[in-house]
Amino acid sequence: MDLCVRSHVWLLRPCSDGGTDYVCFRPQDDRVEVVEGYHLPPQMPLIKRRQWLESADVPRCRHQLENVQGFKHGHPLF
Repeated sequence: MDLCVRSHVWLLRPCSDGGTDYVCFRPQDDRVEVVEGYHLPPQMPLIKRRQWLESADVPRCRHQLENVQGFKHGHPLF
């Protein structure tokens, strides 16, 4: 089982305006909730998209985000 299936994982990408695009993987039983959003403190985080993936699909999604879209593993934003 992949690490991001067992615990919350945050992927972050800085934006030119000082904010941060984020993707949070949240495990829920045998599926994983994937929350994509944007955060510029002190504003509330903006959720852009939420989806559910089967645990087996998480590594492919994470690879796409990290290697193609430029996200990096990071600490929780909030």
